[in-house]
Amino acid sequence: MTHYTVTVPIKGKDERTHYRRVGAMFENHNRNTGEVYYSIKLDFPVGATEMLAFPPRAEGGEAPEPEDSEGAGQEEQNDGQS
Repeated sequence: MTHYTVTVPIKGKDERTHYRRVGAMFENHNRNTGEVYYSIKLDFPVGATEMLAFPPRAEGGEAPEPEDSEGAGQEEQNDGQS
C-alpha cells in the first residue's frame, strides 16, 4: 500500500522551518477503470476529515466517481504487504 505523510511547514522562533504531520495520503485504484486517485485523511477535523485528489481531466471530461467513499484509502490492490 502506497502512502505519504501530509505535513505543514511551521516557522520556529529560531527562523528554522519545522514540519508538523497533519495526516496521510493513500494511493487508490478505481477497480473499473484502473485510474489512480488519492485519498487524504486528516488527523484532526477541520470541517472535513477526508479529501480525494484526482488527476486533471481534459476539457469537457466528466469528474470521476469513486467507487465508495467509505472505503477510500483501503481500495488499493492487495499485494500481501501491510
